[in-house]
Amino acid sequence: MNKGLALWFAASSMILVTLCAIMITENPWLAVVFGILAVFNIGWGFVTKARIRRKTTGV
Repeated sequence: MNKGLALWFAASSMILVTLCAIMITENPWLAVVFGILAVFNIGWGFVTKARIRRKTTGV
């Protein structure tokens, strides 16, 4: 995974987790939604990394 894509996943995950933390005091349901989105975003980053690695190594 190139540095730009890794930075994108890191920054977007941090933003989602921060929004989740802020929403805990404001609206718990939105906190749950942002938490789930953060988990899916992190997982999508790992899947993307694995696909790129598999494509470049030819496995």
